[in-house]
Amino acid sequence: MAEIIKLEDPRPLDINREMVEQAYDRWAPIYDLVFGGVFSKGRSAAIQATNKLGGRVLEVGVGTGISLPLYAPNVRIFGTDISEAMLKKAKQRVTEGRLKNIEGLAVMDAEQLEFPDNSFDVVMAQYVVTAVPNPEAALDEFARVLRPGGELIILTRVSADDGMRRFIEQKLQPVVRRLGFRTAEFAWSRYTKWLAGAKSMELVERRLIPPLGHFSLVRLRKIEVAAAA
Repeated sequence: MAEIIKLEDPRPLDINREMVEQAYDRWAPIYDLVFGGVFSKGRSAAIQATNKLGGRVLEVGVGTGISLPLYAPNVRIFGTDISEAMLKKAKQRVTEGRLKNIEGLAVMDAEQLEFPDNSFDVVMAQYVVTAVPNPEAALDEFARVLRPGGELIILTRVSADDGMRRFIEQKLQPVVRRLGFRTAEFAWSRYTKWLAGAKSMELVERRLIPPLGHFSLVRLRKIEVAAAA
């Protein structure tokens, strides 16, 4: 039976975990073909930034593992994704590419990461933040598992705060939500609001990324927070 959304529903355009999981299970067979070239410049920029930092890396939303061969051999990677079908592709890529620096791949919710605090030198999330039901909860988790001095590297679509582009994005949202992501609801002001409340995170860089300048590479550093006296 089709989902019925009542007019009084306070979240008429929201997405949930089951919706995202099902959407990306459907995308798995054709994801690389559809998005591999489109997002290649952003992916390369994010991987370059990660390789410069090195250490132990968590890639949240690793998908089909399209990024895995691009990491430097000395970088240790653990990849997570909500979709078992996507991870099946990633595991196949690791095996066929004989990628020795992949620590593991696991189905995991970005909002409830199964790692201790301060576990990784870098947390990478490519096109993930706007695809999870509660983006702020996911960002909180990314910050939690990142060690002090480490970086959170995000590739993300940044929607408009106002104007015609925002109007168009809002009109498209009911359609694209069933594809597993948002066109609206996550303007840059939402990131800055989260940063203001996070306390332990600071902005290092925001760089516009093709296509169309609607995407950004965002680097955030975790800083030491003094304990209360």
